[in-house]
Amino acid sequence: MSCTAHTDDIERELDFRTNDGVEVALLWLEGDERLIVEVIDTKLADGFRFEVGATEAFDAFQHPYAYAAFRGVEYVAPRLQATPVLR
Repeated sequence: MSCTAHTDDIERELDFRTNDGVEVALLWLEGDERLIVEVIDTKLADGFRFEVGATEAFDAFQHPYAYAAFRGVEYVAPRLQATPVLR
């Protein structure tokens, strides 16, 4: 007899915010009880997600770029454009 782990990949959105084209969601994967922070930058067409523990979920949701940098999550950083100075 074999035992197979069954996980439902149902994502529940616990919180969501958006500002200036950046969408941040706190998701709960119901089947295996994991928390995920997902960031989508609609202006750069880039995004990332990372898993967080329950005790850090709200802080990671509020500061996703800091958490991503600390964890080494790859994402495209905004490119600064030079503005000509008129004299």
